[in-house]
Amino acid sequence: MYRTHTCGELRTSDEGKVVVLSGWIDRIRDLGGVKFIVLRDRYGKTQVVVNPDSPVYSMVNEISREDVIQIEGIVRKRPQEAVTPEPTGEIEVVASNLKILSKSALPPFYPGDDVSEEMRLKYRYLDIRNQKMMNNLIIRHKLALSTREYLSN
Repeated sequence: MYRTHTCGELRTSDEGKVVVLSGWIDRIRDLGGVKFIVLRDRYGKTQVVVNPDSPVYSMVNEISREDVIQIEGIVRKRPQEAVTPEPTGEIEVVASNLKILSKSALPPFYPGDDVSEEMRLKYRYLDIRNQKMMNNLIIRHKLALSTREYLSN
């Protein structure tokens, strides 16, 4: 199974569920042995926790930003002091399985970086990973779809 949920849809009501998520690695942080991966897809971001006693802990050293991975784990509430204002900011997924779907070459820039328009146009396929650009494309799609539906009726 590729995924059971998207990265933007998990909430506290999903606590205790076993989920499978797939997406790009947005960030990796190592805080005192516990590693955190922020996983991103077109629907949002979810924080994944990898504990030192986890069987996938050593695999985190093999991955980097923009790699595409699949995570299986259990949803849990974040500690109160770690809650963030994002839609998925109250939960995190404790990883029990990790699969690398695609390794990424070092990109010329990362989504969200402030780069010139020339660079953004040259690497359009990277630029659409930026949330603002993705939202613009979705709006254009919906507008074109509405126009087509109106004209066909």
